[in-house]
Amino acid sequence: ILIGATTENPYFEVNGALLSRSSIFELKPLDKEDIKTLITRAVYDTVKGMGSYQAVIDEDALEFLADISGGDARSALNAVEIGILTTERSQDGKIHITLERVKRWYLMPLHITLDVASECIQKRVVKYDKTGDNHYDTISAFIKSMRGSDPDAAVYYLAKMLYAGEDIKFIARRIMICASEDVGNADPMALTVAVSASQAVERIGMPEAQIILSQAVTYVATAPKSNAACNAVFEAMASVKRTKTSVPSHLQDAHYKGAQKLGHGIGYKYAHDYPHHYVEQQYLPDEIVGEKFYVPSENGHEKEIKEWMKYIRENR
Repeated sequence: ILIGATTENPYFEVNGALLSRSSIFELKPLDKEDIKTLITRAVYDTVKGMGSYQAVIDEDALEFLADISGGDARSALNAVEIGILTTERSQDGKIHITLERVKRWYLMPLHITLDVASECIQKRVVKYDKTGDNHYDTISAFIKSMRGSDPDAAVYYLAKMLYAGEDIKFIARRIMICASEDVGNADPMALTVAVSASQAVERIGMPEAQIILSQAVTYVATAPKSNAACNAVFEAMASVKRTKTSVPSHLQDAHYKGAQKLGHGIGYKYAHDYPHHYVEQQYLPDEIVGEKFYVPSENGHEKEIKEWMKYIRENR
């Protein structure tokens, strides 16, 4: 019988042959009340805790430690231990090593206040690892929040990644992708903002980079959405894979001697010579004439694109 525990996602990290013969149990973080019980036991229990130190913990300090540990009992207990072992006993704060004082040490209570608890843990424990499923779950929620036009959620996940020490260049890359994939031509400025933010954070670095990333995230999250450009290239790629085509002769390069003898470029109409700088002619290969790849949405700037394309075609 093999029993193992890991902080990584076993479906990513454990050999598949072993997984197929195993039962997987996910251990959830402890809730706040459980953590409070453990801290109280650690402070006052003389058998399972540090009760022999005669410590006293304030209710607000107990609440603080239970909350900031993030469901991690080890973090909470470490904080209690550090607090008890490093806090000076009351009175004048000085340790006078006398017989009377040594006897009194075991009678005089230590007092763990909220300030002491805050010093013991300088930073909230965030469940996040840069290579495991927490990393991918958080970035997934980050992208989906921007796509779903929820700037509050998007900024929250941005803050969580920054707090955990995520690479700001990685975050900036994901914002650029979202700006193109999920906003696209509904607001062409989204990609410009995202690219500018990416360049800026590399030059500036943290902590100021968080402000720049927040601007880009909130812009992309609140921008009108369209995945039409994204779908267009996927549809075009599928067409390329399934159909063998050739470039129409009137679109072929004619900038070399002998091109006309081959029929290259003959019949090509220069768009700028026509009203609205548009003229109807065939651009797609003969084999796929009539196929549509880019279908603008009704959102943001794409609505204007759609109306413009309709106008020039009707007034050619």
